[in-house]
Amino acid sequence: MTVPKAPSAALSNLQRADGSASYSWNGYSVVGAVNGPIEVQRRDELAEEATIDVVSTLGHIVLVQNHPRTLIQVTLQVTATPENDSTSGRLPQAASNLPILPALLQTTILALLSTSIPLSMTMSSTIVAVTKANEVIQDPSPQQLQKAASVHVLAFSSRRDLLVAESEGIFDMEIWERVFEEAKRICLGDGNGDDESDAMETENIGGLDGVLRDVVGEKVSKDQKWKEGLNGRIV
Repeated sequence: MTVPKAPSAALSNLQRADGSASYSWNGYSVVGAVNGPIEVQRRDELAEEATIDVVSTLGHIVLVQNHPRTLIQVTLQVTATPENDSTSGRLPQAASNLPILPALLQTTILALLSTSIPLSMTMSSTIVAVTKANEVIQDPSPQQLQKAASVHVLAFSSRRDLLVAESEGIFDMEIWERVFEEAKRICLGDGNGDDESDAMETENIGGLDGVLRDVVGEKVSKDQKWKEGLNGRIV
């Protein structure tokens, strides 16, 4: 099976959720739903901010202080995984949790963007593998992951800051710097951006961050056309 390299995404595809999204990339497909802010159980209540029920990284992205004593619940379901043509049919244990992580993070961000929950920034994530010959591979296949000397998942904010860095395997600082630069290029494109600019107003449009912006822009355009059509019928 040939796995497509370009990611695909859609927003608001679930009717019984405040926000939802689907994301497919490198053989993985994930559906996510967001509900909230909703009433939180008293034992989990935070007086000054909202509780996020899933990834701790999201606490840096969601403006939780805007919704004290509430819960923002994120539910993710993996609907497809890549085929593995190796004889064992399994990924090595060390890398087993890393390949799906970028798709989970991207789906979560897209689902949050489909709600009215305010975010301080967005985020893009990718995985790269390093071979025993020190070659850095983008979007590694299951077979490449099996043979890799190290595997790395990185996520960058729309402000170009590193938010997530998870690695497995053996590597040195020189390899890490190459991994960092390659992952940053994949996520944010080749633009220089502006570290001081507002998260939602950066001019760097490229990489996975550009894909995210395209999906959101398409959703906004559709919603605007729907509102214009509704206003026309009312008049």
